[in-house]
Amino acid sequence: MAKVLPVDFDQPAPSSNSIKEIQSVLISGGVIAFPTDTFYGLGADPFNPDALSKIFHIKQRPPDKPLLVLTHSFSEWTTLVSEITDNGVTLMERFWPGPLTLIFKAKPGLPDILTAGTDRIGIRLPDQPFTHKLLETLDHPLTATSANISGMGELTTAQQVENSLGEKLDLIVDGGPAPGGKVSTILDTTTNPPTLIREGALSRSDLESVLPIQ
Repeated sequence: MAKVLPVDFDQPAPSSNSIKEIQSVLISGGVIAFPTDTFYGLGADPFNPDALSKIFHIKQRPPDKPLLVLTHSFSEWTTLVSEITDNGVTLMERFWPGPLTLIFKAKPGLPDILTAGTDRIGIRLPDQPFTHKLLETLDHPLTATSANISGMGELTTAQQVENSLGEKLDLIVDGGPAPGGKVSTILDTTTNPPTLIREGALSRSDLESVLPIQ
């Protein structure tokens, strides 16, 4: 059963020790669960194909579905994205941080399992304070596909994750309950106009208040 690790960034010394433990798990190719700006997600090093394979196994996820990545700053993109369109910039400036996953052209050399063999990568800059602080402190992007079996309901607490996936994970980071609500909206910025892949927390009308959307 995976260890449940409480993390409270208001307690500097304990949280520092916890971050070292999380980093150790990620460096060794492990998979963690952690609260995102929507639900609990499964986090791994997006540049480690073996770690990504574990996520697909844990979720029983079809291999033709790519994994999205969370970042805490625009500077991390140089390792993930090869091109950002003008439409992409407009959307980022208007809706980030927030529950909008944007698809960009991927940097060459990323693991095929991350992009599902496409030349595209989905990225989100989260607005949830704990998630943002975790990414900032780790100073490393993380995958963030939902912490559940594919097709099953999303999970909002560490206890739910432990009950459902505890035997399959390396670590569960308990940062309190995730906000829940609707899943993130997914928008492909590599087309012109951008293509709505999934309508979620941001509606089509929200997006069309800024740009035409197909």
